[in-house]
Amino acid sequence: MMRRWPLLLTMLAASPAASQPIVTSLAPDTVSVSVFRDPDRDEGGEIAPNWLEGFALISETRSVDLPAGEATLRFEGVAEGMIAVSAIVTGLPGGVVQKNRDAALLSPASLLDGSLGNRVHLRRTDRATGKVTEEEAIIRSGPAGAVVLQTAAGYEALRCTGLPETILYDGVPPGLTAKPTLSVTTRSPAAARAMVTLTYLSTGFDWASNYVARVRDDGKTLDLFAWLTVANSNGESFADARLAAIAGTLNQVSDFEELADRPRTPPLRLSCFPTGSGRYGVPRSPPPPPAPPMMMSSAGMEDIVVTGSRMQRAKMMSPLAIVASQEDLGDLKLYRVPIPVTVAANGQKQVALLVKDRVPFRTIYRLRTGLGDEGRAMTPDILLRMENSEAGGLGMPLPGGQAAVFERVGDRDLLVGEGTMRDHAVGEKVDLVIGESSQVRIDVENFVPPKKGENDYRVTVTNANPRAADVEIGFLIDDHDGLDSRIRKLPRRDGLLTWIVRVPANGSKTFRYRAKAED
Repeated sequence: MMRRWPLLLTMLAASPAASQPIVTSLAPDTVSVSVFRDPDRDEGGEIAPNWLEGFALISETRSVDLPAGEATLRFEGVAEGMIAVSAIVTGLPGGVVQKNRDAALLSPASLLDGSLGNRVHLRRTDRATGKVTEEEAIIRSGPAGAVVLQTAAGYEALRCTGLPETILYDGVPPGLTAKPTLSVTTRSPAAARAMVTLTYLSTGFDWASNYVARVRDDGKTLDLFAWLTVANSNGESFADARLAAIAGTLNQVSDFEELADRPRTPPLRLSCFPTGSGRYGVPRSPPPPPAPPMMMSSAGMEDIVVTGSRMQRAKMMSPLAIVASQEDLGDLKLYRVPIPVTVAANGQKQVALLVKDRVPFRTIYRLRTGLGDEGRAMTPDILLRMENSEAGGLGMPLPGGQAAVFERVGDRDLLVGEGTMRDHAVGEKVDLVIGESSQVRIDVENFVPPKKGENDYRVTVTNANPRAADVEIGFLIDDHDGLDSRIRKLPRRDGLLTWIVRVPANGSKTFRYRAKAED
């Protein structure tokens, strides 16, 4: 008896007829995935799971048995985001004659479209009795809109009888493949087993770092932990892959259109047509169009929730934790995961990136102000300042990412701030802005009416905290604004003349300076 395949079940594609032997490699023996960040994403920006604009360099090794002479070698299971023009195949005794990206993927819609005009089997199930009936039908319309079938009783639309219906096929139309496939033509001088390497670029990847900091009870040091988060929006998983993430700005030039290069799997939309068709009752209303597919399903996310308690568990396991190692790659930085991992389809993977204990930091209250900001109270940013050096407890390149800061209150870790961090090289200071202060206030006032073409300004900082506050006020003014010596002598911080002051607990400090009045 000939085996039949339901419409919505996974199917095995039949090999198309060809004039030359076809050798199919179903999966790689080994695979490595090196992920590059979205070059247009802001430093410290979050991954957009539904629209990944990074890419990956994928390298696979596959052992294949080649016949003598010309043959077609098919690499099944490549990433659906493969940039075909980037594919390089090495290890073939006779080299590559030509390569093709097989874009006709097996799907309910393509299967239906490929069977247009052919006989299929229509299976119906009675909801009341559970009785299953089958009859032959001919597909008379494609997957766009109503799917019209011709049976012995006439014409009707699929799924419009009010009964559960399924189309069964006797085979798969030629030219359809169940997996994204790259095929190459090769000429081997003799039959041989070859170890072939396939290397290519693929879209649909991205990565980011996610930092979690826990302030210690001394208020002067913190434990810093970071996750390396890798996202894959392709429909293919890469099992036991050697995974690496590349940090840095890489120039990307492309002469292909991504949407044109990527195989398209059309959706199957069913609607009842013509109205009143069906021999088993009144047709149901047409179903609403399906929502656009999510490129990243929540079921595919792994280890994605980051909390204070989660960080604490990771810290307790740090002597045994697997941490990505950092290597130089020219001007770029490579973070290599030391063990094989699975980069799941439509999912995210997290591994430890950094574990640093007792990192010294200072809390700084920072404000930038100009001459036109007088007459109103302003709130400064709260930032945690660290030194990216071995003496400062760090001393390694820090890729940009999101950061969450927790502090112990009683027996719980509470979130006290969140922020973003740009890429930092070794030797730089790290300023992590985590919020705005409600306890430190800054007033700028022009307290003396202009005379002789000059203004007198007074800056007052008040601190309602029960501890002293380190404050930095950077002035967004130029040296040629007619400034007096009091402000000219201030040190520069980040290119701005900056008043650096420690304000006592529940106290205040004042700074005065003079500048020429604007015309």
